[in-house]
Amino acid sequence: MLTLPSSVKIFIYTQPADMRSGFNKLTMLTEAFMLKDPFSGHLFVFFNKTGDKCKILFWDRTGFVIWYKRLEEGTFEKLQSSPGKSSLEVDISKLTWVLEGIDLYKTRRRKRYYRKMPS
Repeated sequence: MLTLPSSVKIFIYTQPADMRSGFNKLTMLTEAFMLKDPFSGHLFVFFNKTGDKCKILFWDRTGFVIWYKRLEEGTFEKLQSSPGKSSLEVDISKLTWVLEGIDLYKTRRRKRYYRKMPS
């Protein structure tokens, strides 16, 4: 499982993205369509049309980083956002499940106590 500071949020762009896109295009998608600040340190996740490639863009205080994954077989789950929105916020466990091929809609979480951390 991926480990991130609790202050880092994860936003998935729910429209297909061109995987030829680099830093400039992905930061533009983040600002123009997701309406988020790419310099925030949050993770911005993009999938291609066929669902077999994924890029994650983030700022690490000194520059942008792109993490890129191509599946050799199968596809990532296509997530849907609310009408009128082009992104969806998820937690780290859901992102891990998507990257590992677990179907979020067929998976049910058991009830747990989670203490809210002060912000």
